[in-house]
Amino acid sequence: MENNHFPITNWSEDDKPREKLMLKGKSALSDAELIAILIGSGSRNESAVDLSKRILAKVANNLNSLGKMSMAQLMEFKGIGEAKAISLIAAMELGRRRRAEEAVELTKITSSKSVFEIMQPIIGELPHEEFWILYLNNSNKVISKAQISVGGITGTIVDVRLVFKMALEKGATALILCHNHPSGTLVPSDADKQITKKLKLAGDSLDVKVLDHLIVTETKYFSFVDEGIF
Repeated sequence: MENNHFPITNWSEDDKPREKLMLKGKSALSDAELIAILIGSGSRNESAVDLSKRILAKVANNLNSLGKMSMAQLMEFKGIGEAKAISLIAAMELGRRRRAEEAVELTKITSSKSVFEIMQPIIGELPHEEFWILYLNNSNKVISKAQISVGGITGTIVDVRLVFKMALEKGATALILCHNHPSGTLVPSDADKQITKKLKLAGDSLDVKVLDHLIVTETKYFSFVDEGIF
């Protein structure tokens, strides 16, 4: 069988991913070319770029889906060993952390969307539920965010006393409730509604306003205030 593989070393300078990045800048590279730089090399019968294209095709060219792949899943691809899988996972995690840090810069809450932009990188892609609070000052600026509880796939328990103990310690005048639904559903459960009501009543008695409750998924969110059920 004729071998049509053409190694990257034989490509023109413009077509080599590393050289292309140096000559034209990072934005000139495709996702596959950037991944090829991470994995470094392909195999005797497949270039690093072709291997990267094959990996991306498996996740429908969705980088979020790629970021969720485990080491074992990545190593199912011929040409991806432990070291290359680790490099890919590390790069995906750095990207996720960068998004989280960029979101922190959105310190002033102006809408439910701004809450989503802060919290989605933190809880939007988790396989279990977590309940978080954004603590705000009287200018609606985020002075702190805190994980209140971690649960399973379908729920988490919230300690009302802990929520407001932290609010008083931080000098917060308002707070926003946030939790994720790993299932992707944006329909609030009865438990979601009950804990919202309980926290809102507690906040009223302590003069700490509960401004909203967001349910966060990977790509969307549900705002109790926006939906008129707060």
